[in-house]
Amino acid sequence: MKTFTIRDFRTRPRAVREALSKESKALLTVNGRPLAVLLPVNAETYDQTLDVVSRAEALQLLNQIRQRAKSTGRDKISAEEIDAEIDAVRREARQRDRKAGRG
Repeated sequence: MKTFTIRDFRTRPRAVREALSKESKALLTVNGRPLAVLLPVNAETYDQTLDVVSRAEALQLLNQIRQRAKSTGRDKISAEEIDAEIDAVRREARQRDRKAGRG
C-alpha cells in the first residue's frame, strides 16, 4: 500500500490520484501517524464501496464491544440474565416517567 503525507496530498494531488488508479488503496499520514485510508472509487463503484466501508466499520465496532465485554466479564452473561437486566431498566424508566407525569 502506498503511503502519502498530508503535505503530499495537498501539494501533489495528481500523484495521489495516479497511485490510487494503480493500487487498491493508499494510506494518508500526518506527522508519521495514520490519518485515513484512501480508496479509489468512480460513479459505478461509489455506493458499493461505501457499503463495504460501512460494514467494515460495523465489524470494527462489534470487535471493540466484544473486547470490552470480555475484559469486564460480561461475555459470560446468559440470555436470561440479559433479559432480566433489560426488564429492570425498563421498569425503572416507567417509574421515572410516572413520577415525572409522563406515563
